[in-house]
Amino acid sequence: MNLLRVKHLEKSFGGVSAISNLSFDLPKGIVFSVIGPNGAGKTTLFNMLCGFYTPDQGSIIFKKENAEQNKEVIYHSLHNMATHQIAACGISRSFQNLQIFFNMTALENVMVGCHLQSSSRFLPSLLRLPSVIKEEQRVKQQALNALAFCHLDHLANEMADSLAYGDLKRLEIARALASKPKLLMLDEPAAGLNDTETQQMSHLIRKICDSGVTVLLVEHNMELVMTSSDQILVLNFGHLLAQGTPDEIQNNPVVVKAYLGEDI
Repeated sequence: MNLLRVKHLEKSFGGVSAISNLSFDLPKGIVFSVIGPNGAGKTTLFNMLCGFYTPDQGSIIFKKENAEQNKEVIYHSLHNMATHQIAACGISRSFQNLQIFFNMTALENVMVGCHLQSSSRFLPSLLRLPSVIKEEQRVKQQALNALAFCHLDHLANEMADSLAYGDLKRLEIARALASKPKLLMLDEPAAGLNDTETQQMSHLIRKICDSGVTVLLVEHNMELVMTSSDQILVLNFGHLLAQGTPDEIQNNPVVVKAYLGEDI
């Protein structure tokens, strides 16, 4: 079953095409990686999927299971929604450049990601009603669970500005997981990590997928991509170059040419 469907997506900047007539399906319950040379359109695609950019043409359809009605709700033209509406549908993301609240603790950072599940309103919060206190306890526990999942629970009360870079990368993922997404979009999670941290990140990505969250990954580290992915989509100058399993992509001469040059 497909969780996300992209049809004939197009995006240009100043007459330069960043994404051209791109179509693909993202199956539910897998790690789906998007790779390609610099300038291939990977980040542009990410930004359209989460509502930062509005596509010039095409459609993005996201499916989300509705437990109350025991059926699937299909959100058509996802790119017409605001970013907070897309997040409420069940899509969360991390960023290539860290987006962390450095004046907060690790726990407080992750609690921010729980706001979509919070039902507290201004007046009850102002009056500190028992229902609000109970809600805060629930949110705190939800954040602690996300930290523990990412092996950061021992750092819960540490200020974010005192954490190591690798811990900050996982903290951002923990915050995204705290919103209980159906689809988690990771933008170069291994950027700046050493070999040991990259291996830990690979294990975390597989763990997230095994927990039932579909992962859409953009990454330049090919070792992480090949060991973590179930399916890989290759972009080149905004066009779909190839799609398949890691083995199929590694042995595709068109992909090898795009990365290494025709002589190689």
